[in-house]
Amino acid sequence: MIGEGIEGTERVLSPGKGRGLRALKEFKVGDLVFACPAYTYVLTANERGGFCEFCFTRQEGLSKCGKCKQAYYCNVDCQKGDWPMHKLECSAMCSYGENWNPSETVRLVARIIVKKKMHPERTESERLLALREFESHLEKLDNEKNEMNQTDIAALRHFYSRHLDFPENAALNELFAGVNCNGFTIEDEELSHLGSAVFPDVALMNHSCSPNVIVTYKGTVAEVRAVQDISPGEEIFNSYIDLLYPTEDRNERLIDSYFFTCDCKECTTKSKDKAKMEIQKTLSTPPKQKEIQKMVKYAKNVIEEFRRAKHYKNIFHNDLLEICELSLEKMGSIFEETNVYMLHMMYQAMGVCLYMQDWDGAMRYGEKIVKPYRCTILLFSNVASMYLKLGRLYLGLEKKSLGVKALNKVWFALKSGFQHTF
Repeated sequence: MIGEGIEGTERVLSPGKGRGLRALKEFKVGDLVFACPAYTYVLTANERGGFCEFCFTRQEGLSKCGKCKQAYYCNVDCQKGDWPMHKLECSAMCSYGENWNPSETVRLVARIIVKKKMHPERTESERLLALREFESHLEKLDNEKNEMNQTDIAALRHFYSRHLDFPENAALNELFAGVNCNGFTIEDEELSHLGSAVFPDVALMNHSCSPNVIVTYKGTVAEVRAVQDISPGEEIFNSYIDLLYPTEDRNERLIDSYFFTCDCKECTTKSKDKAKMEIQKTLSTPPKQKEIQKMVKYAKNVIEEFRRAKHYKNIFHNDLLEICELSLEKMGSIFEETNVYMLHMMYQAMGVCLYMQDWDGAMRYGEKIVKPYRCTILLFSNVASMYLKLGRLYLGLEKKSLGVKALNKVWFALKSGFQHTF
């Protein structure tokens, strides 16, 4: 089964990396390498009502499911298209009410089980890599990850007992581990989380901290586009992680989630690490290395604290903003505002302000973030998304000239690819 752009690539064995994807023809910056529809997907519960459950279109006046009244659709066609998956949840949501709370991963795995039964043959999403070939790395899971898998399996059995024929526990364990290693987060144009999905062909690509492609989303279709010129015979690399952070931090994340360290040029040279870890220039006495390391440890802990806090049902957004502000004040005693840990917490604070409709607060954080982002972020999409957020804020606050200027920079970022100079 051949799809758009897929004929320009081939599956290969990459030295030291296992399976990979190689270009068979030249791709220029901005070219579509290939597109891949989701094997299956799930809209995050937080976005219900704002996006169609089936096609992920954002619009006003969506029609809701007459039974559960929690799933929303563009029209009857979308509702019918989603029914084979939605029926898994519809009755259960009615039965459990407020107690219906499976994780997004559990919801996604339930849909995978149904999809495999409905379509045992290879699908359009598996032209290069079949879902059954996903690496699970079960032998590398620590006790905590194994316990999380067992918790998810228990939740799957609890919430879906009426609608699913469950595989054996060992097969479920492998499936959850495979999804955790190979699943994707679908994001909108501002890089906000919309849902989770599996794109087997996209998962075939190996990682680099200096990738030559980026994955973006058009509804529930993943588009792989070149962000560097790619010659025939070159391997195609995606990034599995946020590239904002310094080398040591990136590799900690790769080991924890994907069980390998990266040996790309960016990790070998560490060329951007100094700029990413900028220390206050106004201090009378430069901090000692031990003090810097202590602050880095604090920064990592507070980032994890914030991540967990966001998922608490009873958390108030004022409390989330306070975590951001207090951490910024503490880190600011050693770190410059351009330091990546400061940027991370300012980005989180901006997100909280947007949720609270504190447009002025969001604008202040956005203006602090965007300039250092241009120097630190490797991928143009991150920079473009920041200018898009700012442009919308400016226009909403009736700052028309600033809004137009910011939106023009979105266009230039997308047009030029990597690290456009504004």
